[in-house]
Parts: sequence; structure tokens; C-alpha cells
Amino acid sequence: MRFLIALILACRLIFVFSTEAAAQNALEKLLMPGPLSSAHAKLEGECTNCHEAFSKKGQDKLCLTCHKAILADTAAKTGFHGKSPLMSGLACNNCHTEHHGRDAGIILMGLETFDHRSTDFSLEGAHKQVECSGCHAKRKRWADAPSTCFACHGATQPHKQNLGEKCETCHKTSKWTEVAAFDHAKTKFPLAGKHKDVACANCHLGEVYKDLPATCNDCHAIQDVHEGRFGAKCETCHSTESWGKAKFDHNKNTRFALRGAHAKASCQDCHRGNFTDKIAMECISCHAKQDVHKASLGKNCADCHNAVAWRNDVQFDHGLTKYPLFGLHVVAACEGCHKSAVFKEAKADCTDCHATDDVHRGRFTLACASCHSPLGWQKVSFDHGKRTKFALTGAHAKTGCYDCHSRENVSDASLPTTCYACHKSRDVHRGAFGQDCAQCHTTSRFSDAFIRRPKN
Repeated sequence: MRFLIALILACRLIFVFSTEAAAQNALEKLLMPGPLSSAHAKLEGECTNCHEAFSKKGQDKLCLTCHKAILADTAAKTGFHGKSPLMSGLACNNCHTEHHGRDAGIILMGLETFDHRSTDFSLEGAHKQVECSGCHAKRKRWADAPSTCFACHGATQPHKQNLGEKCETCHKTSKWTEVAAFDHAKTKFPLAGKHKDVACANCHLGEVYKDLPATCNDCHAIQDVHEGRFGAKCETCHSTESWGKAKFDHNKNTRFALRGAHAKASCQDCHRGNFTDKIAMECISCHAKQDVHKASLGKNCADCHNAVAWRNDVQFDHGLTKYPLFGLHVVAACEGCHKSAVFKEAKADCTDCHATDDVHRGRFTLACASCHSPLGWQKVSFDHGKRTKFALTGAHAKTGCYDCHSRENVSDASLPTTCYACHKSRDVHRGAFGQDCAQCHTTSRFSDAFIRRPKN
């Protein structure tokens, strides 16, 4: 009762000594339960800033008029006010109280029991153990706390921002130092073979991850035992499975397929300089020192030799030369006629090889082929009637060769064909009937004679 009387007297005094507006403000202050918090202090002069007469719902609208971010969250169902099922149907003053003084807390919520899953940032892993103040700065809205890894850890990350701001690509929330496997296959340099086991820092020196060179030689130049002679394309021979095992398909990657002994030859045997330098593919370019023929047979060694064995299985078509091989000549060793490796020095006369076999002692000159053939040295065949102008008939056919061809080492084996030339010593007529013995004698028997009668 006393309070009511005091209130009425105060109102009368205000009415008397003030304007109408001032009187109303003084009255509101008189009726206000207590000072507002420091955050709302500027609204304290007008109750209608936060209160609507006789309407609690109207009060919530006034709150959201100022707190537009909360209004947006509830509409979009984001943030704590939009996600938490506890917020459904509650008035603002159920959680936020006022008129308890400038320093009073206006959030009636226990931080220890706050469920962060009701926000846009659910706490996982090590985040569960972090103090609220570790992310939520003083005098700032809790909702304004950063929600990306880089926003909190960017200042302490060691990559110097070379990996961008998506820390979650490699790191886990369970432990910052526990790095998840990075899918290098999504980059321009997929890791294969031994590259999978290489530490990141071996290639990414100084935490540099972009615009790195991607060729083998960029990393392995120091391991190049070839000293650059093979060029910079290491992948031509080496693979990521094993650096030490080199393989190069000479048959597919070059115009010179390696066959036979060439397949076993070392690279340096042919590639004396840089391996990228073009080299001649002729046999003589590599085998000049082995050419015992002294270039007398030309430069195409493949005419006789093959890649299986340089000295063995030599093949040569003698039929393409001026001296085709027949008979026993075919099986004769090359060295039998070619006394030196300069094969063109060999002569083509029979006596050049068979001089010691000439039992005739040159009686028939050097024309051995007149009687002998390559089918067999002992096989003699000579048709005196066809090969000479003196056919052997009668007793001549039984006469020994040496009986007429008695002179040795002659340059011309031809003999006179008259009877008198051979039978002069047996001419009992002492030349009385001339030298044409055939007028009376025949070749059947020299002692027999007939006289031809003159024709009448």
C-alpha cells in the first residue's frame, strides 16, 4: 500500500515538473526492474525498443529485428538457432535474460553441456578437447568463430601456404600430425613403383608443391652414371619399379634391330659418344678393325657374315663372281685358293692351285681344264677329234699322249699335223715320194702301203 502511494506521488511530481515525453521516460526508468547489460545499454532509454505492450511474441520480433543473423539462421535452419531442436517454439527470453546489470551474463546456457552437434561445426577428434576460448574470441559472436582448418591453423602450418587452405585434404581431426594418405594420382604426376615409398620432402624441398619439374632427370641427374650420354629421357631405359634394372627395346625404338651376337654386345661397344648421337649402321662402321680383307671386298660385310658369329658360318655366293665353283671346288676350303684374306688376290688359272699336281710337266701348257674338270682331278676327258684339227684314228688312237707331246713346259701344245713331221725318221723312201705319207699309208698300220693308180 505504501509502495502504491509513493508511486502516485512520484507520478504527480513528474507530471508537474516535466514535459510529457520526459515524464514518460522517467516513469519507465522508475518502473524498470534493473539496468540492461552493456550490450543493450544503448536501448535502455526506450522500453519499446525491446518490449511490445501486452504481447510476448511481439517481443521476439523486436529481438530479431536487431539480431538479423539469428533470423537468417532460423529461416535457413543453419547455426545453433536454426539446427538445435531445443530452440523450436522457445521465446528469446527463455535463454536470454536482461535487467540484471551491466556486467551480468545474458546467456542462460551451460557451456559444459552445450552440444556442438547442434551447430554448423560438429566437434570431432581432438577438437573435443579444445577449450571454447581456443576458437571463440572474447567480445565476438560465438557464431562468428572460424569454421575452416586454415582459419585456425593457417598461422602455424609449415607449408608456407604452398598447399592451399584445404588442410583436411591431408590432415585428420584426430591428430594434427597424423597425415592422411594424399592421392597423388589426382595430380599431373601419379606415383608408381618405388615413387610410392619416397618421402614427400625428397621431392618437395622447402615445402614447394606447385610447378615442380616432373622429368626423371630433374631428380635423378645426380644418379646418371652415363654422364648425360643417354640424354635426359631416363624412362627410355629405366622404370619406376627399379632404377638399377635398365631395359631398352632396340628392336622397337630404333631402326637397327639387335640380332645374334649384337644382342649381347654392350651399349658402349657401338655408342662411343653420346647415345643420342646418330651413328652409322653399316657393318664396317663398327667392324673396320676386324676387316681382314682390308676393304678389298667392299663395306657390306653382311654379304658373307651374319650377326650370329663374325667368324663362323660365313656365307658367300661364289657364283656371283667371275669364277663360279663347281664339283669339288664347292667343298674346298676358302683358304685352299685364297692364301690371304684379300680374296681378290686369288688367281683363276688351274696351275695357280694345282701346279704341284701337274704330272705332265707342262707338256699341255696351263690349260688343265682342257682335260680335267672340278668333278675330279683324276677324271680326264679330252676329245682330240673335236678339240683339235687332228682326229686320232687307227693306231693314233692307241698312241700315248707323250709320244707326240714330248716337250715339257711349252707355251703352246699344238703340234704339226703332217705325217712327215712325226714319221720322218721312219721314211724308208728317204723322201723319194715326198712328205705326204697318206698317199700310200694309213693310220691303221704304217708298214702297210697301197699304191693309188692314176686315173686314165
